[in-house]
Amino acid sequence: MVIDLSSTDRIPKIAISLPVVLASGSPRRASILRGLGLEFKVVPADIDESVLSHLPPIDQADELARLKAKAVSRDYPHSLVIAADTVVDRDGVSIGKPENERQAFEMLSGLSGRKHLVHTGVAISSDGTLASDVATTVVSMRGLSVPEINEYINSGAPMDKAGAYGIQDAEFSPVDSIAGSYLNVVGLPLSVLATLLHESGQIDTVSFEVMSRRDAS
Repeated sequence: MVIDLSSTDRIPKIAISLPVVLASGSPRRASILRGLGLEFKVVPADIDESVLSHLPPIDQADELARLKAKAVSRDYPHSLVIAADTVVDRDGVSIGKPENERQAFEMLSGLSGRKHLVHTGVAISSDGTLASDVATTVVSMRGLSVPEINEYINSGAPMDKAGAYGIQDAEFSPVDSIAGSYLNVVGLPLSVLATLLHESGQIDTVSFEVMSRRDAS
């Protein structure tokens, strides 16, 4: 199951009056924002994610996004800082990015042929205010053979992704079906971001509806 993220280029553009900072080095999140026509600066947040490892997966996603937004906002207090964190949840156990190829293999083998949850926390911060929310998608993985897992790992693609896979990886195509937001699994659910921006007065109703429809497509 793969959707071309470049299709976001064909939707109406979103206008935000404040300078925008993306507190993430993820090229996938940057691609989603660029598709909205936003100009932004990329400033990855430097935080210790292990301090929240004791929390349930959904709470980890929310709190990590908030920590990232707060960390970057210290240097950009008058900008709109957008932060996100994605956590793969297998039976209540958090699965982050693999630290090595062995971990990547264990993650993919454990997810193969099973359902799991993907939580993405999104946080926005500007002028001392902070708001956040979480989207959850149910993901059904297809059965993955050992040779194709090894080939995928050898490509290097899993190493910067939670759960060691990318739903958008067309050649590997690890996902059979989903229930919920596709862009949530990619790493930035526009429905959540749209709600936070709308409630904070950063975007109008038309922009909110455009972003929400894009997330559902």
